[in-house]
Amino acid sequence: MIQFYLEKLGICSADKILFVADGARWIWNRVEQLMRSLGIKKWFELLDFYHAVEHLGKISELQKGWKTSEKERWVKKYRKLLINGKSNEVIGEIKRICKGKRGKKLLRERDYFIRNQKRLNFEYIKNENLPIGSGAMESSIRRVINMRLKGAATYWLRENAEKMLMLRCYFKSGRWDMLKRLAFSSKHILEV
Repeated sequence: MIQFYLEKLGICSADKILFVADGARWIWNRVEQLMRSLGIKKWFELLDFYHAVEHLGKISELQKGWKTSEKERWVKKYRKLLINGKSNEVIGEIKRICKGKRGKKLLRERDYFIRNQKRLNFEYIKNENLPIGSGAMESSIRRVINMRLKGAATYWLRENAEKMLMLRCYFKSGRWDMLKRLAFSSKHILEV
């Protein structure tokens, strides 16, 4: 469905294509599959800046010998380096303090940054006047999906929920008439 929508928007003629998401592997795998199926060769992937900073906070919280003020200073320093395009310095520091037998949680945080290193180009994206966070989209999803399709004693079969979501998206985006024209002009509409 998203491929169809992106084609209708004319994504192939876009000047720049940017995907901003958290570090979930399944998201980035789908982005690559989607772009290849659309025949797009160049796009930008960016780790949501605010998710990245959350992970910096987790690393600082896992430092047992640090005082609260040290943890806060550390996060502030490396947050500033991240936003200013110094991701190599940030990852170098993370590797330095997350080496050895430091526990699974700390190693998981280190691996998060290493795995997403190519998605930490915040300075470039910011200079292109593109968003560095996915908060606005996450908020929209919460409004469109969670508040409308979820409710007390409401249960959906997956295929029905997807259909209702598509209908709601057409309606909320002002494209309901277009959907009606498509539906009623289709020669398959009368086939059962």
